Amino acid sequence: MGQDALWLPLGLASCLLLLLLGDSGGLGSRGTPPTPPTPQTRGPWEEERGPVTEVGPWGRVRYEAVKKHLGAVGALSKQYWQYVACKVWQEGCKEEEEEEERESSHSPGWSLPLVGQDYLEILSAWYCSFGKCCETGDCRIVNNVTGLEADLNGQLHGQHLAKEIVIRAVRGLLRSQRPEKALVLSFHGWSGTGKNFVSRLVASHLFQDGLRSDCVRLFISLFHFPHQKYVDSYKAQLRKQISETLQLCKQSLFIFDEAEKLHFGLLDAIKPFMAHADPGQVDYRRSIFLFLSNLGGNTINEVALDFWRAGRAREEISMEFLEPRLKLELQEAEESGYARSHLLEENLIDFFVPFLPLEYHHVKLCARDAFLARRLPYTEAALDEVARMMVYVPKEEKLFSAQGCKSVSQRINYFLP
Repeated sequence: MGQDALWLPLGLASCLLLLLLGDSGGLGSRGTPPTPPTPQTRGPWEEERGPVTEVGPWGRVRYEAVKKHLGAVGALSKQYWQYVACKVWQEGCKEEEEEEERESSHSPGWSLPLVGQDYLEILSAWYCSFGKCCETGDCRIVNNVTGLEADLNGQLHGQHLAKEIVIRAVRGLLRSQRPEKALVLSFHGWSGTGKNFVSRLVASHLFQDGLRSDCVRLFISLFHFPHQKYVDSYKAQLRKQISETLQLCKQSLFIFDEAEKLHFGLLDAIKPFMAHADPGQVDYRRSIFLFLSNLGGNTINEVALDFWRAGRAREEISMEFLEPRLKLELQEAEESGYARSHLLEENLIDFFVPFLPLEYHHVKLCARDAFLARRLPYTEAALDEVARMMVYVPKEEKLFSAQGCKSVSQRINYFLP
């Protein structure tokens, strides 16, 4: 949708903006009415026109309020629409920055936060609901790494290695002016330990629309590629979808869930998008590929159990100790297409991200988060009861939740009235 075709929505938006500005003073203000102006306080504009006696004193009050309000809007309109153009079309951003610098060098005067920058965010989102914000999906890229780090620290429990690796890898890619290749991360661990949760956080903090973004593609092995006899057709479709996404967005995210169930031919078909190579017409080096797999879970759990039996904290587990053992299990999984593909053989995976098994107190934290997400009150007794509902292994120690935190949010339904 071009800009010319959107003047009607923008006209409505301008009316909305005028209404939103009502709280800044003048029209719509509540409280004591302003004192009617006296002849001594009238400006030259009023004197030229003469007194407006036919509407009475309160008519004069409203007239003064309208004039003052419209004057403020006129003074602000240039900055507002320049800001909107920068937010929506990615145009005029440099001019807006220069204008802000000029404003800051003079008297305090007007600034966006004073009148309400949040209103502009609402207006921008409203505008984008009518269609594309720009020719590509790039204007919806936010790259909020600080927010990603905060949410990982606050909501991902028992995964010190995953937090560190994901933040370091994503931040490194975004800071690089000319990355050598796409970023490829391989998540490994039992079900319910946080692999899908982290991939959703990455999508929501790098792209304004999260998993719904045109720059994000999620593939679930048995859902999108259920029949091996159609693997050739799947390969063509997969390459086509990735190429189209890369043409649309200079930064893209591709998530492959249940990667161990992918046919190795599919993985090899997309290998060129992850390899070290000079890009052609499409630059894929700012892409991120996430592979989510249960492979390696047994090795990860054995290492965590050995540390516990030795009386050592799980936070002492390092990648230097765990990664060689994890890679060995992946290479020995001959029945998996993921292990048989060239991703491992050609070292195309940048980071193997282990997700450790979750213990009883981690499950309690997940239960607390589930209560808070639904704005429900909770007690320590309730959290303990939810945690006790889970099955723990191994049989002797009963240390790790067999399901991780999966189904915790459903189990709190037992505590609803």
